[in-house]
Amino acid sequence: MESVDVIDRRGYAYFDIHGGVVAYNDKTPGWYDGGGKMMPVSNVDLPETLFVRWQSLVEPQTYKLRIDIPQWVRDEMLKPQRAFCRADGQWVDNLYRYDISIGMAPGGIAKAWVGGPCLSNIEIGRYQAKVEPLGPSQGETNGQYAWPALEPESAAYIEQHGIPYESW
Repeated sequence: MESVDVIDRRGYAYFDIHGGVVAYNDKTPGWYDGGGKMMPVSNVDLPETLFVRWQSLVEPQTYKLRIDIPQWVRDEMLKPQRAFCRADGQWVDNLYRYDISIGMAPGGIAKAWVGGPCLSNIEIGRYQAKVEPLGPSQGETNGQYAWPALEPESAAYIEQHGIPYESW
């Protein structure tokens, strides 16, 4: 993940709120099954627009994406929920969907979900990113990606099975 930038509903911009290695989720059907690498952000109002830039090392390619967050998502984030929490085995009131998760796949495909503790995730949408013309790190690394090569096991798997672009 190169960067995540946010513009909140007040029009305030927050740059580079997240970057680095993201979590791996091996549960491809539907993509998201909870978990992942998170970066809490303070003092940000409800999101209006997200800008995401990432490197897909299997291709390799760098992508950029703008996600406009629909009003129904912000409404959902403000609505208190009641849910059963498996962790403590109790029903809990006043839970909120306060996080947005983004899944990224080869080919520049991304999905976004809104969720929260003990609450099911709701898909916001599926998106097609554009290729970043400046390349990795916006051209500041002379075309070098974050890792020089895939792990040998990963490269062998991709060579044998290919990349299932159509599954995303």
